[in-house]
Amino acid sequence: MHYLQVVDSKYKSPVKRTPLISRSFPSLTFYPRFIGVVLQAGYKAKQNRYPDDVWVLDSLRVIELLESLGMQFHFTGLENLEELEGPCVFIGNHMSIMETLILPVVILPYTKVTFVVKESLLHYPVFKYVMRSRNPVAVTRTNPRQDLKTVMSEGTERLANNISVIVFPQTTRSTSFDPEHFGTIGTKLAKKADVPIVPIALKTDAWQNGKLSKDFGRLAPEVPVHIAFGKQLRISGKGTEEHQQVVDFIAGKLDEWRV
Repeated sequence: MHYLQVVDSKYKSPVKRTPLISRSFPSLTFYPRFIGVVLQAGYKAKQNRYPDDVWVLDSLRVIELLESLGMQFHFTGLENLEELEGPCVFIGNHMSIMETLILPVVILPYTKVTFVVKESLLHYPVFKYVMRSRNPVAVTRTNPRQDLKTVMSEGTERLANNISVIVFPQTTRSTSFDPEHFGTIGTKLAKKADVPIVPIALKTDAWQNGKLSKDFGRLAPEVPVHIAFGKQLRISGKGTEEHQQVVDFIAGKLDEWRV
């Protein structure tokens, strides 16, 4: 079931009239409402009342709140999700907190999904209950060897239970894309679990990283949001070629969106 108005395997935000106060003060308009969504979600998750269908609706609510500021979303390549016959490893670049919030409503109509996340997210006030309820794979981001073991072990377990896994191989959020710092952990997981890869190119810098807290940066509604899903790839050999295809897909889309 689609929660977004998908047409020809694409989604584009409908044109809406944006109130003057939302145009003038987007961050001040958005954050109180967003915090309300998080508080309600955290309460439900703490009470073990946060299944996938509720997660999807909260993800949709975040998109609707951002669209009410005049922000435009463009999702393409959804036909590649329609072709999935089982779980997969999604591999994407990581620009902002927005990805974690909006990807559920895009992906869940096609496959159950969870994230590989930084362990500290499981200790955030309130939001920790939401993240824990999703049964993510938690990594340190400081011990690469241990993180690899964790992803290989827990990631394959999720995939064996028909839950797809979203991996952001960059060590931190960045508005630039550096292939040299884009790890192969997602490819290794897909190879071990014998599942396909689906590349994701993400341009979510409309939600900027904050100075005091990365999660609460300035919102720029005039900057379009793009998400593109590539064709699924099956690992052959060591996965070097497939990893390069993921890198090329992301880099190519980001170049296209800069025009």
